[in-house]
Amino acid sequence: MSMTVNGVAVSGDVEGRTLLSGFLREHLGMTGTHVGCDTAQCGACVVHVDGQAVKSCNMLALEADGSEVGTIEGQATADGSLNVIQQAFQDHHGLQCGFCTPGMVMSAAALLKDNPRPTEAEIRHYLEGNLCRCTGYHNIVKAIMAASGQDVSNIAAE
Repeated sequence: MSMTVNGVAVSGDVEGRTLLSGFLREHLGMTGTHVGCDTAQCGACVVHVDGQAVKSCNMLALEADGSEVGTIEGQATADGSLNVIQQAFQDHHGLQCGFCTPGMVMSAAALLKDNPRPTEAEIRHYLEGNLCRCTGYHNIVKAIMAASGQDVSNIAAE
């Protein structure tokens, strides 16, 4: 099996039952893709496969054979600094424990690719498949709005 992960060609032998999340974490050492539920309920494992956000715990690695896969490790800028979304999460306190953050950032990137200036309601709807037990989502939504270039100065912090 072979694929491109964050622009780098990788290959490996995997059992047919190996999940994409397991391949990324165990075979490639890319532990930024978190696994919280193994049932596609929490969104901590969101990655991009051929430009689409997918829950990697719900996809076999072999299904991604030949695909372009993007993970949280590939979100930083070329010089290694935080990208716009990651910086907005930091600036607007869109994370606490950080467990859900990689999946939230990857989901936000997919949303902003398809909808560059989403409303608060659109962001909340898009994130319905991502669970966060710490933040209450308000600052995550604020961070995504800020990353889209929208003014969030009138949105109260919670």
